[in-house]
Amino acid sequence: MKLPFQIDLKDKVAVVTGGGGVLCGEFAKAIAACGAKVAILDLRKEAADQVAEEIKADGGIAIGVAANVLERESLEEAKKVVNDTFGPISILINGAGGNNPRGTTTKEYYEKGDENLEGITSFFNLDPKGVEFVFNLNFLGTLLPTQVFALDLIEAKDPVILNVSSMNAYTPLTKIPAYSGAKAAISNFTQWLAVHFSKVGIRVNAIAPGFLLTNQNKALLVNEDGTYTDRSNKILSQTPMGRFGEKEELIGALLFLLSADAASFVNGVVIPVDGGFSAYSGV
Repeated sequence: MKLPFQIDLKDKVAVVTGGGGVLCGEFAKAIAACGAKVAILDLRKEAADQVAEEIKADGGIAIGVAANVLERESLEEAKKVVNDTFGPISILINGAGGNNPRGTTTKEYYEKGDENLEGITSFFNLDPKGVEFVFNLNFLGTLLPTQVFALDLIEAKDPVILNVSSMNAYTPLTKIPAYSGAKAAISNFTQWLAVHFSKVGIRVNAIAPGFLLTNQNKALLVNEDGTYTDRSNKILSQTPMGRFGEKEELIGALLFLLSADAASFVNGVVIPVDGGFSAYSGV
């Protein structure tokens, strides 16, 4: 894997939750290329194994481990596998998360009577269980792995936790109130953890990816004829750099925050990697 720059993570053991996904799979490959032994945790064992095989084919060291970030027992079992295979960890990347249609409104703006229209999910008939699921997946899916794996970090050399926030944490996006609120909680929790663990030397930071065009969101952003959807055009009009980001463009911020040399005094920050989206007022 070609990296924008390289840091030395040799002898480090890293856990990446959600590592079978597009972005966190890329994170796992990047830190493996820097010498870390990487445990890729994912609810889908086959997806975790696939990323691990790609890392090993590139000369890295990795294993795929099945884990449910919403079940402490599952995480404790995963920790045992990681410790038995690689030893104690010193890097935790909390990447598991996501949205769910049950926490999403159909329309961007409410119009009177929407709650009575068939096929329309308005604010007034959002499924509370769907909203709860999105909050749990993102917030508890960060809290529980931290509770389990940070016990290793307390004893580690240059330990670091990296969380994954979002542009939604700065300004909520239309249609996705649950996801926006959950990612705002991640940013706040990152700061809380940074303070809480500061006396034992654990640095805690986050990155907030901007809008990336991936297979997961392509249907929402690109029409069948290859043109951008109206939502894409809105995003790009508010992104000063005028384009979507690439997953590889997150790696520089990732490696910087993981580096004990480059970021030794960086703690409790959320770095946007967004082409200027969060800085732009629209005028």
